[in-house]
Amino acid sequence: MSTVTKRDGRKEPFIAEKIVVSAVKSGATPEVARMIAHVIEKNATDGVTTRELKGKVLSMLNGKNPEWERNWKVFDTAVKKRSE
Repeated sequence: MSTVTKRDGRKEPFIAEKIVVSAVKSGATPEVARMIAHVIEKNATDGVTTRELKGKVLSMLNGKNPEWERNWKVFDTAVKKRSE
């Protein structure tokens, strides 16, 4: 199982469902969200950073529907108080 390196340096197991939930919250259909999570999981290297994962997910969301990428960024900025 791959691990993810968090922003603060902690490592935790890669959980594809987190991508699915976030993508659905952004407006993606559950099917598209699961497909994105599957592709990311298949290609994730051990120790991948959350920043790298976010970039890949945003790129895939944008490829399906640019509004979904915008929605993700709005959520990150407004709720999680994050930016690029």
